[in-house]
Amino acid sequence: MSTWRKVCLLDEIPALGARVISTQARDIAVFRTADESVFAVEDHCPHKGGPLSEGIVFDHKVACPLHGLVVDLDIAEACAASDVECVRRFPVIVTDGGNVWILLDEAQEDQRRVADSAGAHILVQS
Repeated sequence: MSTWRKVCLLDEIPALGARVISTQARDIAVFRTADESVFAVEDHCPHKGGPLSEGIVFDHKVACPLHGLVVDLDIAEACAASDVECVRRFPVIVTDGGNVWILLDEAQEDQRRVADSAGAHILVQS
């Protein structure tokens, strides 16, 4: 069952930065871009395992702090090919009051997901 979880206020996410939200299964990086868009992804680079929350945010992208792999925060697709690196993306809404909500699948939060399992992911580019 999927549940919307209130995680923070928009003002608690630095502009062109991220805030980390911890769940039982994983850490989630919540990004705020220059145009006030908000994105949430698993805080784990699929290439070297770096914390994406510490990366450089530009446009609607973030560069991994360990080696510069660029994650496009706008693209949400399932990764079918085994050679495609991907990051799990979580739906986000920001209410008029500035509350940031993330959609979490409670059943999946009980099990750690791997990058090539079915579900919402975002493609990355090098």
